[in-house]
Amino acid sequence: MAEELADQPHNAAEELADQPHNAAEELADQPGSSAEISQTFVFTEEQQQLRAAVRKFCADNFDEQTVRRLMESEPRFDPKVWARLGAELGVLGMSVPEDDGGVGGTLVDQAVAVEEFGAALACGPFVGTVYLAIPALVAAPAGAARDELLGPLVEGARTAAVVFADRAGAFDPAAVTVTSDGSTLTGTASQVVDADAADDLLVVANGPDGVALYAVDAAGAGVTRTPLVTMDLTRPQATVEFSGAPARLVAGPGDAEQVITRALQVGSALLAVEQVGAAQHLLDLSVDYATSRLQFGRPIGSFQAVKHRLANMLVDLEHARSTAYHAVWALVDGSDDPAVAASIAQATCSAAFSTIAADTIQVHGGIGFTWEHQAHLYYKRAATDAVLLGSAEQHRSRVADLVLDTAASDRPPRVATGTR
Repeated sequence: MAEELADQPHNAAEELADQPHNAAEELADQPGSSAEISQTFVFTEEQQQLRAAVRKFCADNFDEQTVRRLMESEPRFDPKVWARLGAELGVLGMSVPEDDGGVGGTLVDQAVAVEEFGAALACGPFVGTVYLAIPALVAAPAGAARDELLGPLVEGARTAAVVFADRAGAFDPAAVTVTSDGSTLTGTASQVVDADAADDLLVVANGPDGVALYAVDAAGAGVTRTPLVTMDLTRPQATVEFSGAPARLVAGPGDAEQVITRALQVGSALLAVEQVGAAQHLLDLSVDYATSRLQFGRPIGSFQAVKHRLANMLVDLEHARSTAYHAVWALVDGSDDPAVAASIAQATCSAAFSTIAADTIQVHGGIGFTWEHQAHLYYKRAATDAVLLGSAEQHRSRVADLVLDTAASDRPPRVATGTR
């Protein structure tokens, strides 16, 4: 039988070799294939340098012992380090136009920095200031209140928190609990992230002519802040009560909903990128432990069960990274529907971070459950982030609503094709 096969003029491999085009070549010849993609998403040399600079800064200022100290201090961040992030590195408002006091970068630049903050579990009012307040002010129409607030936030001289009502990362006017008479605010908002030590509050309130966005001095009259006990001590929250608190209009009823929607989309995308950074750190931590921890005279990473777990963690991470930066990309150039992209990113990254955080504890075994090990800090961050701007289930439901239930047949949502 072997001799008969040997006498054949061509075996299977030779027949494939004789074909004018193999499968890859045929795909390359297809219109719109990867061979014809003129641009791909890659980080520029400047962005790589930015990543290295932020990573070094985090290593110097947000090491594990520093994070543990800060999360039990008041306030739960170092104002001097925060000021350096703004004035020295300029990474608090990377996407703010130069005319508004920023460096004139893009949201991708901001995302690169945020990914490193997530990896280090950096302590600071990132959600309130960087993810929500600054994007809201950039989207707001020019005005005295807006211009006075934005510069100090970008420079790191002041911090902020945003009081809003959302449903899975989408603005919900019906859920607004604060009212305004045009110059003062009254009402109570619960679980406001970073409100405990914020200098300024951006508050969505029902005004005389509809929902509007107002700025309030957090330390001013008529404002009471009650810190809450949270699972993630690095991400503080507070209940804020307004009792005739003086307020300045930032965006009126004609602009407020659009401004808040933009801020929530940017916040969802940046939070997703932060989750990717934290998940990457946990995967690196797990791989390092699996290759150094010996059991039965061999590294535990050589056992098939551990290999499979690590492989699944990598797949989840890469999937999350793709959706997170796709959301950022969609917000930068409008290539895809930003609402759909942001919800896909949150649904994917929240689930991936939670799974990787749990698997990291499993890989580390007994030591992974202890207070002394850093794994539980990231696990708590994952649990908090998973519901911060809507849960994964809520975002999946929202994607279904946008794509299936409310999408018009003549104007379907834009979906990435791999080209730009």
